[in-house]
Amino acid sequence: MSPELFKYLCVGFYVVLTLWLSWIGMRKTQDIKGFSIGNGDMSPWIIGVTMAASVSSTSTFVINPGFVYVHGLSAFMHYAVAGTAGITTAFFLLTRRFRKLGDESGAITIPDWIYQRYRNRSLSIFFALINLLSITFVVLILVGCSLLMSQLFPISQTVSLTLILLFVFSYVLMGGSYAHAYTNTFQGMMMALVAIFIFVQGLYLVEQNSGEVLQQFGANFMALYNPDSNLYFDFFSVFLSGFVITFALMMQPHILTKMLYLKNDADVNKFLVTTVIAGACFMLMLAVGFYARLKGLDIERQDSVVVSYIAAEFSGHGWGPYALVFISITMLAAGMSTLDGILVSLSAMVVKDLYLPFSGKSAFEHGAGLRLSRWVLVGVGVCAYLVALNPPQLVGLFAQKGVYGLAAASVVPILLGTYVRENPPVGLAWASAVVGLGGHLIGLFVFNIDNPAVSATYAILLSSALVVVFYLPKLLKNKRFIFKFNS
Repeated sequence: MSPELFKYLCVGFYVVLTLWLSWIGMRKTQDIKGFSIGNGDMSPWIIGVTMAASVSSTSTFVINPGFVYVHGLSAFMHYAVAGTAGITTAFFLLTRRFRKLGDESGAITIPDWIYQRYRNRSLSIFFALINLLSITFVVLILVGCSLLMSQLFPISQTVSLTLILLFVFSYVLMGGSYAHAYTNTFQGMMMALVAIFIFVQGLYLVEQNSGEVLQQFGANFMALYNPDSNLYFDFFSVFLSGFVITFALMMQPHILTKMLYLKNDADVNKFLVTTVIAGACFMLMLAVGFYARLKGLDIERQDSVVVSYIAAEFSGHGWGPYALVFISITMLAAGMSTLDGILVSLSAMVVKDLYLPFSGKSAFEHGAGLRLSRWVLVGVGVCAYLVALNPPQLVGLFAQKGVYGLAAASVVPILLGTYVRENPPVGLAWASAVVGLGGHLIGLFVFNIDNPAVSATYAILLSSALVVVFYLPKLLKNKRFIFKFNS
């Protein structure tokens, strides 16, 4: 079988299987709740792989290795060590309690959960509006996937972008959360296999070269803190910001709502174990940044490091073209695994938390919410497509600026709502959200902080200080704070 035929057969199999899984999901999707978070009948193992794939996506498989390629060990420690610690801590602290509260209130989106906890419509609308910042991450994924597809097929990046958007929308429109979960399980298994394979296969580069080889790319390339880097140059920018912002990023709607997929507390441990193991496998992709340097590749565009490495590494082997095809398809799947989740959460949020309050309706007629959420999905996709046609030079930083602002605004209100008994203070939630978002934007555009994680971390620390100064003493005095995280 020729590599060209193998390529088209693999792509055809992937497309058919994805659409078949989406069709299965469509049969289970009868209303907006099923479209958004399912009907409580998914396996925790499936939800765990879905969660890990949603967290990793194009950023881990395509974009972040480029930061390692440019900035060295400090970038690797920022994403692999500090980032993994932040993700794991967030899951263990939030999952059980957040799921329980969501189950009791019937919430299906993050702004809906905010409304159920704070009983303040203006606050939930504010969160619905700022959650639209997730569209910056949609742009990142579309650009990353179009780069991969234009390398895999003899078509332009614009045509690739169009085909990817049409394909993802076709299966998300069908099955919503079920299509997202089922396809993510399939995609996540592919991602884990490819990440392990690329990591192990590239170890020969480490064995053939000493650490001195990497020093030629800068005296501080292999330093824990890289003073030559404008992004990762000290403890705060490498470790503290990496931990804090990754912890906060778990508050994104397409991630946190996965906890609402779980049926009961008995599923939580299975979900957590699956998520952590799958996520650890995905993080192996960051080593590609080092491998590309050791292979002597001179790559001008940071966002194309992974694409350039796999093309150079596997083209010289007889089996290389076949491996290249499978790896490229898997990286496309990595992007789609997050893209579909964001699209589902955004469309459900716009309908549930913006349309319903402003329309004056309290609920939908049968099927009306599902139909509207699908139309909103199309609108979100068109907006993201128009931006992705002419993306910023460093699409990774562009996405971080938007999504990190959302995370900075979300973390304190969600933690308060999760661990304060009865009625969390609405005023404090408002203040911490505004300080989180505003502080992040001021850090970026007034103080010109290059690393969005650093500006967001400063903002999160400021919003947390509001709680410590104005509310923590009262919590401790009245014993309204929940200290047992599994309660």
